[in-house]
Amino acid sequence: MDSTLLFIFFARIFDVSFSTIRVLMLTKGKRGLAAFLGFFEVIIYITALGRVVQELNSPLKILAYALGYSCGTLVGGFLEEKLAVGLALVQIIPKNHSRELIAALRTENFGVTVLEGEGRTGPRSILNITLRRQKIPQLKTIINRIDPDSFFTIFDARSTKGGYIIGDKKK
Repeated sequence: MDSTLLFIFFARIFDVSFSTIRVLMLTKGKRGLAAFLGFFEVIIYITALGRVVQELNSPLKILAYALGYSCGTLVGGFLEEKLAVGLALVQIIPKNHSRELIAALRTENFGVTVLEGEGRTGPRSILNITLRRQKIPQLKTIINRIDPDSFFTIFDARSTKGGYIIGDKKK
């Protein structure tokens, strides 16, 4: 296989992955890191594009470029999920075991705020938890163990002030 095709393919994986992480860092307020990643993203992008533009009549180079972009999207999404930068707000509406779920979450040091709401079938507890995104799998495990029929929604929290988040020192 032509080494140029491999270069184009892997260069696109890297630059698109960098792009995904750069956008993540920007939305999390880490502008310096986003700019740093953007610098390398553009160098890789221009180098790969240059190799394709030299021979636009080469369908294999165009294919390598497009496949690299697609794979880079997958890799970038995977990396974003694994990095789990920032905070999330999880809202849980337990179906059957509200008190047990609240107790289990608090035992595991999750800060739980409980609100009362009205659902289609009557009163419901609404649990709000702000946590580091890395803790979401642990939270899901507890929910699935105690009340697997719970409804929950996960939101990104751009910034917070005060409250209780596992691992943060109280100020």
